[in-house]
Amino acid sequence: MPQPENRPEILQGAYTLSGIVALGPALPATDLDLSAITALDTAGAWAILTHAQAHKITVTGASPSQTLLLAAVKAALPAAPVPARRAIHQHAADWVTGRLEQVGRAGVATVRDVTAVLGFLGQIVASVGKTALHPSRLRMTSVVFHMQECGLNAVAIVALMAFLIGIVVAYQGAAQLRQFGAEVFVVDLIAISVMRELGILLTAIIVAGRSASAFTAVIGAMKMREEVDALRTLGLDPIEVLVVPRVLGLLLMLPALGVIADLGGLFGGGLMAWYALGISPGMFLTRLLSTDVTHFVVGLAKAPFFAVIIAVIGCFQGLAVAGNTESLGRLTSRAVVQSIFLVILADAIFSILFALAGV
Repeated sequence: MPQPENRPEILQGAYTLSGIVALGPALPATDLDLSAITALDTAGAWAILTHAQAHKITVTGASPSQTLLLAAVKAALPAAPVPARRAIHQHAADWVTGRLEQVGRAGVATVRDVTAVLGFLGQIVASVGKTALHPSRLRMTSVVFHMQECGLNAVAIVALMAFLIGIVVAYQGAAQLRQFGAEVFVVDLIAISVMRELGILLTAIIVAGRSASAFTAVIGAMKMREEVDALRTLGLDPIEVLVVPRVLGLLLMLPALGVIADLGGLFGGGLMAWYALGISPGMFLTRLLSTDVTHFVVGLAKAPFFAVIIAVIGCFQGLAVAGNTESLGRLTSRAVVQSIFLVILADAIFSILFALAGV
């Protein structure tokens, strides 16, 4: 049998605000033909379109003016609600897209920062080379001042830190080695761990917390007061005046602080070994002198690289400070975090390289 033809329902009368109330809310769930409507306003258009949207039917037969009115009302209608399952999938997709965007932005920012720091390091190397060719340009007073600030004033905290680290290493090592009757090897444990790794690494971390933040704060404050711009106006290079003395001061003092940390750690470890294991100072010293001096050299060789990392990051963030205190505080914190992270990263790289070289 032939299927009945789906003919649109012809609406009649006035579909205005008052007409809708008189006609009632019921509309047929079939396609609608508006050719017989005598009047149509926004209220009637809204009723027809929401009904058509809900039942997924088509609307035909509208006059040109009615078509324009229907188009305007349809543009103002809210979008159809998304099914729950589809909404969950859409939310998950948006979340993944947002995280990927964050990762991408962070990656681009990291590459940009690394490029800027490498360029800044190149400027420092060029300025140091210029100073080496013309030694009279070196501001020795500034270098000595920063040697005192970065090195001499940090001796107490570095020595105390190393002393306590030596005690901890000796105590923990004694507790483990006593189980195997190998107490005498605690001297080797202390010597190798302190001289090769812990002494210089923890010294660099302390100096990063002190000096990187100080460099950023001082140079950032000068940037906020436009003193850096004043140097450029006077024809002076801020890299040569502000950065090079700090780099040289820290480069000269961090190895000395590393030696002090090694002595403090060995002294603390020796005291704890004497107290916990009965290893006399003479026996401790004899066993210590038999330790390969390469461990001391390896630890001390890292100091100049750590010093350059700390000074470059601190000065770079200081020169990046904008003209507000919020920027100064944020970049000071960033300088400490970045310098400590890069010091630890460099230490890990050195450990791998020395292990591959058999040192």
